[in-house]
Amino acid sequence: MADDDEIDLDDLERRMEGAMTSLRQEFLTLRTGRASASMLEPVTVDAYGQSTPINQVGTVTVPEPRMIVVNVWDRQMVGKVEKAIRDSGLGLNPVVDGPIIRLPIPELNEERRRELSKVAATYAESARVAVRNVRRDGMERVKKAKAGGMSEDDQRIWSDEIQELTDRHTKAIDQAVEAKQQEIMQV
Repeated sequence: MADDDEIDLDDLERRMEGAMTSLRQEFLTLRTGRASASMLEPVTVDAYGQSTPINQVGTVTVPEPRMIVVNVWDRQMVGKVEKAIRDSGLGLNPVVDGPIIRLPIPELNEERRRELSKVAATYAESARVAVRNVRRDGMERVKKAKAGGMSEDDQRIWSDEIQELTDRHTKAIDQAVEAKQQEIMQV
């Protein structure tokens, strides 16, 4: 195979980095002490027939350190927003008052810390799956290139490089989740 751009390692690495960036963003939502509007970023609401981020159906504010307030613009969406928050796995208990939903942030007891640690592990597993999907895509490109005339030696070299990229990103994910879990469990 004379044309190496069929297997673009930079593209595969960029996509794997995207999974890491997404994981870091999700970890930001797991604040352990103070309330933060970013805690609600992963929450989506079934609004008007599609999955919509919560900040597109209402205003999210933090009026005090242990409280998040969502002011829902469309009164008909209040129930759906409340359900989405309850089902999010963030451990928040919404209090509805008309179009306003108050979210008191509970003190982090040992049980809540374990729950947040499990949420972090779930986020990490999603990132690992994303990295493995990119790996699978890269390996499929190698197979197509082999069918197009790539030598077995070149195929092995490309496969090894893709696997090394995957291993490096999986290790980074493991380190990130371990650090986040330690941060969560710290009293």
